[in-house]
Amino acid sequence: MKNMYSPLPQETVSISVEFSPVWEIALGIAGYTHSKLRHTFESDRRWANHQSSMTATLVNHLKEMEQTNLWYGLLLMQNYLSAPSVQDFSNAVSELEPDVFYETLLPYKDRFHESARKKTARNYEFTEFFFQYASHFKGHEYLEGYVQTLGKKERHELIKLFVETMSEWRDWISQQVEWEKWMQALSFEKKQHGSIDGNKPVEEIERISGGAKYLPEPSVWQVKLIPHVSYRPWILELRTADTKLFFYPLNEEALLTPGTPPQELVRGHKALGDELRLKLLYQLIRGPLSLQELTVQFNVSKTTLHHQLSLLKAAKFVKVEKGIYSANTASIQSFSNRLNQYLGEKR
Repeated sequence: MKNMYSPLPQETVSISVEFSPVWEIALGIAGYTHSKLRHTFESDRRWANHQSSMTATLVNHLKEMEQTNLWYGLLLMQNYLSAPSVQDFSNAVSELEPDVFYETLLPYKDRFHESARKKTARNYEFTEFFFQYASHFKGHEYLEGYVQTLGKKERHELIKLFVETMSEWRDWISQQVEWEKWMQALSFEKKQHGSIDGNKPVEEIERISGGAKYLPEPSVWQVKLIPHVSYRPWILELRTADTKLFFYPLNEEALLTPGTPPQELVRGHKALGDELRLKLLYQLIRGPLSLQELTVQFNVSKTTLHHQLSLLKAAKFVKVEKGIYSANTASIQSFSNRLNQYLGEKR
């Protein structure tokens, strides 16, 4: 028997760079309310310097966002709405049908639990469904509590919190002199990547994002790359049922005035300006170690070590994979070259 094979066009993942002030506002809220890592954000000092000008409403809403991790819901909602402005976001989120509202906000677990996620959204009036779905995230740093919060709060309360926090943060952050420059730089970044080779998704995503490692996943047909300033220097990843999102830091060159040292240099020298961090780096260059192994070796608490390692990681001197820390030798070796380049420019 002879089989005739007539191949169809190969499907490829859709990759796009997306920009909206709404993304930058939501990421700013996400970064500000990430208390454990906030000290590593480049915007932390700027936020602290302008904190006194926040309204009481914004301060209270940010505290609630931090306690409930509802910042995660802002990112999921904007992914669904793709709103070009906060006003559009506010109008659209208020008009969503209840089941669509909750299906958008409920985090994706995996294909085996997708029916449970959708069932929870359909039964949004019953708290027990949320708690049952939340149990699938037991042990996660924040998603279990986040899902439980969705079940405990009324929909109108969630909408009010989302809309008011976004609006108040926009009014506060847009008063800062850098805001317009950020918007122009982010808009230009999007225009630069109008043509992306979908046949090479792994290479293209790493190239555009400056290092994000993409592993193709079943059912993901869309990848969104969202440049940001507020969440620098981190790359944030998020997954929905059919979309993978990478929030990547905007290249610093787009933000600097001549003679201003890159934050990568400043952050690197701060990371190296501590005896314990230098000792940690010395050991990790000689081989990967777990947090437990480092704790025993240095006789220092895990909390202290985690803090010190996060600073080295933010400076890109250290990387971690599956709980094992190792030195990023390529970044360390290029650090002195970047310093020489900067000093050379000032001559």
